[in-house]
Amino acid sequence: MKFTLSWLKDHLDTDAPLERIVETLTSLGLEVESVHDRSKELAAFRIAHVVSAEKHPDADKLRVLVVDTGTEKVQVVCGAPNARAGLKGVFATEGTYIPGSDITLKKGMIRGVESQGMMCSERELKLSDEHNGIIDLPEDAPVGASFAEYAGLNDPVIDISLTPDRADCAGVRGIARDLAAAGLGTLKPLAAEPVKGAFKSPFGVQIERTDACPMFVGRYIRGVKNGPSPKWLQDKLLAIGLRPISALVDITNYLTFDAARPLHVFDADKVHGGIVVRMARPGETLQALNGKAYELDGEMTVVADHDKAEALAGIVGGEETGCTEATVNVFLEAALFDATRTAHTGRRLGAESDARYRFERGVDPAAVVTGAERATRLILELCGGEPSELVIAGQEPAWRRTLTLRHGRVLGLGGVDVPVAEQHRILEALGFRTVESQADRATYEVPSWRADVHGEADLVEEVLRVHGYDAIPATPMERDGTVAKPALTAGQRRAVTARRTLAARGLFEAVTWSFMPSEVAGLFGDLDPGLRLVNPISADLDVMRPSILPNLIQAAGRNADRGFPDVGLFEVGPAYRDPTPKGQDLVAAGVRAGNAVPRHWAEKTRTVDAYDAKADALAVLEAAGAPTANLQVTTDAPGWYHPGRSGVLRLGPTVLARFGELHPSVLETLKVKGPAVGFEVFLDAVPQPKKKGGTAKPLLQLSPFQPVERDFAFVVDAGVEADKIARAAKGADKALIKDVGVFDVYQGAGVGEGRKSVAVSVTLQPTDRTLTEEDIEAIGQKIVAAVAKATGGSLRA
Repeated sequence: MKFTLSWLKDHLDTDAPLERIVETLTSLGLEVESVHDRSKELAAFRIAHVVSAEKHPDADKLRVLVVDTGTEKVQVVCGAPNARAGLKGVFATEGTYIPGSDITLKKGMIRGVESQGMMCSERELKLSDEHNGIIDLPEDAPVGASFAEYAGLNDPVIDISLTPDRADCAGVRGIARDLAAAGLGTLKPLAAEPVKGAFKSPFGVQIERTDACPMFVGRYIRGVKNGPSPKWLQDKLLAIGLRPISALVDITNYLTFDAARPLHVFDADKVHGGIVVRMARPGETLQALNGKAYELDGEMTVVADHDKAEALAGIVGGEETGCTEATVNVFLEAALFDATRTAHTGRRLGAESDARYRFERGVDPAAVVTGAERATRLILELCGGEPSELVIAGQEPAWRRTLTLRHGRVLGLGGVDVPVAEQHRILEALGFRTVESQADRATYEVPSWRADVHGEADLVEEVLRVHGYDAIPATPMERDGTVAKPALTAGQRRAVTARRTLAARGLFEAVTWSFMPSEVAGLFGDLDPGLRLVNPISADLDVMRPSILPNLIQAAGRNADRGFPDVGLFEVGPAYRDPTPKGQDLVAAGVRAGNAVPRHWAEKTRTVDAYDAKADALAVLEAAGAPTANLQVTTDAPGWYHPGRSGVLRLGPTVLARFGELHPSVLETLKVKGPAVGFEVFLDAVPQPKKKGGTAKPLLQLSPFQPVERDFAFVVDAGVEADKIARAAKGADKALIKDVGVFDVYQGAGVGEGRKSVAVSVTLQPTDRTLTEEDIEAIGQKIVAAVAKATGGSLRA
């Protein structure tokens, strides 16, 4: 929301400096995004007089000017077609920064003639796009004076960020009201005397759906003369980035920002039969004033005549009934449109406008007639004409409600003791009318423009906001056992832990869309129909993501396209199986692509493989508290992984993670060069740790006896998993065997066709005595027997 300082002072009688106004706005919750003071940017530009203009001796299109700057006469070479003797324009001396051209002037030679400055165009000062000639000022413009001050550009523009609940501050008057309540001045009265109608309107207004449009106020004004709006109005609109169009249109734009009261003016001679507010007919089209054509449906509200739709209610008018310089008779519209329907229509059509911004937040329901009267007075003042009586259809919605504030609640809820008189003053200044006042409480009527105030806590918030949040003392919490339990749930802690773990392993965190194209989602399993979006934010993001991997794979591909092929990315977030709450999984997913080890003289490089992805998945599971020692590895990874180079980590029947090399066909479809590996860890599936008697860690037990290592090689069928052998060996004696690792797999001559040799290293750790040869031999026999029973394998000779 943008406005100028002088515009604010149209409503607020104040002598407060700009710095204090800006500080107070932010403290009121109207956060100031920026303050743009054009007078500082244009401080170096002065009004100058062209004394003489001679043809350049070496260029037909250039002139050599002698320019009086008010302090000296300088020579300027100028190519503007309107450069002439006697002209008064805007001069910039050498060393001046030209904002429209982004250059700093230097003294130079132009075709052999010295030039000591520049006569400027409007585009060079960023006043408009006009650059066909230099600025031509009136004859009475004072030579040597500041151009910014002369042109009224010394009016700072303030830009504030509005929260959706403060619809009243989408107009300058609402902002002034807040500042007045904060003690920065007095709110000026708003002239709202009704304009007497001279005749009965030839147009009637009919509302077919009062839920879509509760109230519509119209007025016919005949004999107007449309043309450029006066300078004061154009300056206000230009300052906030609006392009002046004509007096009639500029008036409606001005009141939209001045009082958050959107209006529209129809060329009455182009309206057939009268005004009808109705739902659009399916397939009906509207050529709008913004130059776009919209196809409408039956859920959209339109303002129509007796033939067709002429405006999209609350959003934009139609081109056919728009006002031009030839307009003589107009019909003024001031209406209330349903906020939800307006927002839905705007999103559906992608139509943005200043009117929509205000209607979808809710405009003042009690200011419809007032808005029509203010617009009528401005039209009569600037365009002349004769007004009809008001045409009122529907009725003002029931908005009146009262709330009671117990004075002690400000201290109880807000922690600051605001005197009762000050509470009363603040609320009255904000427009809350006192209905009843007692010693310990008061009842107020909520103003029509504050649809966001619903309860006593809201009144407390208003008092605290205006009194100043910085006035709330910092009070330490009493240590009386009232501190709540830790705020983070186990699932939230797991997400944080997973992020830290993966970042520590060298992966970079990515945050991708929760949506993706349906054709991409189809590569990662069967897609539930309920995951299709009815109203996607983009045509190619039409389904909720069933997996995070596709987005990460494409992100890795974009990195490779920009010269970074060796990349590791991860994301912790939701993936969706179906549209139900239980169909959402918290997943830690990652992708590695390119080389796992960078080129280096001391070691050989290698590309990423499935074991890199497995290590990442195991690290996340271990950090999340999963019993990794009990995990089983199976080879039934889904189809987007490479068969034989992927796996699934399970705890019994529960899938905790998937990992492996990504299928070449998937990478090819996503236009990403391989190799690439990925993993998916399902954090919600990790079992919660069992609660024990205390929080202390178990006592560290260190053995004084030397561990013993023995190697075993088993010949098994080629389809037997090495993990199955290692688990069987470890289970032979859980107390004595501390670790089993696979260190060799061999297939070929000497082991038979369809067979393989798997070698494991077994670590024995005694705790009560040194092992003898007989003890070691006995354990070895138990290991061989356990592996034979589990896999059918035998000890390799």
